[in-house]
Amino acid sequence: MKKIIVTFFLLLLSFLFIIGEMFIPFIGENLGGFFFLAPMLLFCLLGVVLLLLTLRQKIEGKLKIAFLLTSSSAVGFFIFVILHNLFYALSQIVKEILVLNYLAEALHAIFFLIAVIVCPVGFIAGSTTIIIFLLRNKIN
Repeated sequence: MKKIIVTFFLLLLSFLFIIGEMFIPFIGENLGGFFFLAPMLLFCLLGVVLLLLTLRQKIEGKLKIAFLLTSSSAVGFFIFVILHNLFYALSQIVKEILVLNYLAEALHAIFFLIAVIVCPVGFIAGSTTIIIFLLRNKIN
């Protein structure tokens, strides 16, 4: 269980760093470029590790759901950002074919909304639930 908690807190720290890069000018300006992509990749990889650890452990109930929600949101963010970019590029390539263009435009908009709204909300909801469980001392 300690591995899961350590991985969760590393994931939470990488999330806070990414938020800091986006909203705190000092961090974003001084740590741009590679240091912008590295925390996102780390965030996704830690999400995969947390997901695998959660599935291997015998965690049950709301705590398992919270760990699964948190980890899948971290992984999903990265996946949906890539899908958004791929479908945006596809919409530019098939601009002349209206049906394909509209389909690609719709998909890239949907994937964008999932990446920037659904995944962060899921991550915050799952993380908050895990922290509440920790504070109530329900995790051994």
